Amino acid sequence: MNPKVDFYFTKAKKWQQELMQLRTIALNCGLTEELKWGVPCYTLAKSNIILIHAFKDYCAFLFFKGALLQDEHKILIRQTENVQAARQIRFTNLNEIIELEPVVKAYIFEAIEAERTGLKVEMKKTSEFVVAKEFQLKLNENNALKEAFEALTPGRQKAYYLYFAAAKQAKTRAARVEKCTALIFEGKGLDD
Repeated sequence: MNPKVDFYFTKAKKWQQELMQLRTIALNCGLTEELKWGVPCYTLAKSNIILIHAFKDYCAFLFFKGALLQDEHKILIRQTENVQAARQIRFTNLNEIIELEPVVKAYIFEAIEAERTGLKVEMKKTSEFVVAKEFQLKLNENNALKEAFEALTPGRQKAYYLYFAAAKQAKTRAARVEKCTALIFEGKGLDD
């Protein structure tokens, strides 16, 4: 146990017992407990394997390379269609965690083995993301904007693609493109 992580488990109101049970399971699998992104993260030789997080309606183990797991029990959940590698196992009560513990441990050991053998999740290339029509028109009209966008890191480009395409109405997509144009010229991402 890492004392830097203890606060996460003691501050939890709704899921305290469940989170403690998940912690015990992770530690019993031989992983190192660290604090990353403000939540308990369990690593093997400094590589992220799983983390624990709590939401309003559930708590969960998040497997960083969950897409590589076999998921024989069909319990892994892809949070959104844009999540490429990570998968969750969600829990809504302590009994559920206790009943699934052997299965969850098997999934953790499979994730550990995937990390040990160097397996990688094949990620979509930036060029494979949907480009909102409104953004594509701006890029076609403005070479400087196109060059500035191409100079961004692939992660920043993906974030913009997803943000623009997520809007259902053309008017909203166009407004988002307008709002973000200055950021793109400054070499910044959505969250910079």
